[in-house]
Amino acid sequence: MSAPRPHHLADMTTEEAALAVTERPVVLLAAGAFEQHGPALPLATDLVRAEAVTERVAARLAGRVVIGPHLPVGVSPHHVAFPGTLSLSVTTFRTVVREYLEGLYRHGWRKVLIVTGHGGNNASLTTLAQDLLADLPDLEFAWTPLTTVAADVVARMPISEVHGHSGEAETAQMLHLAPGLVHTDRFAPGTRRLTELDALSRLARRAGHPTLQVRYDRLSANGVLGDPARATAEDGAAIVDRVVDEITDFVEEWLQA
Repeated sequence: MSAPRPHHLADMTTEEAALAVTERPVVLLAAGAFEQHGPALPLATDLVRAEAVTERVAARLAGRVVIGPHLPVGVSPHHVAFPGTLSLSVTTFRTVVREYLEGLYRHGWRKVLIVTGHGGNNASLTTLAQDLLADLPDLEFAWTPLTTVAADVVARMPISEVHGHSGEAETAQMLHLAPGLVHTDRFAPGTRRLTELDALSRLARRAGHPTLQVRYDRLSANGVLGDPARATAEDGAAIVDRVVDEITDFVEEWLQA
């Protein structure tokens, strides 16, 4: 029999959950995706990273936060051309998240933070947050991405001109957090330069605004942006440490607010 995990709501009894509402007023939820991550990374890469960060934040804030049920499938229509990818519609994802939040709210929690490893979830979380300001004004709902929180760390890495999905930064995090799930013998570069993209795809990867969405099978034949072979576990540790530091600092302030 496995030992109970001290920070996890799932491992608590209902009596322990009732106590946690006052003793651990912040709930952390890990959100990911179930989608292709190139030839070398698993479909659950985004959830693996999000769960690892929530575990580390919870350990740093021992006794003050609880980890709620994770959200393993996200909004991934841009990856559906690749085998194994599952995607929820924006409406379904928002509904699932909202019903998680309403359930936690019903039992007394008023501070919930979602840690999402998948950028495709961001827009849904932003619009849900706006709705909740009107519908549940005393619920403090926050969310955060992962890699972009450590943008300065990533900028110091040997990244390609085109990088991102399954590339240097994401692979580095997986080498640090779950090396047994990384098939290093299958590393293959994807799209690395803007000149490799067609005109519409170059617009989609252009920094700033306007924003244009295209499918990943148009951006990259193997689903990779960048060169995972340039990733190191050391770079991954630096990214994860920065993200954990930033989220922990936020929650510390939140608890005092």
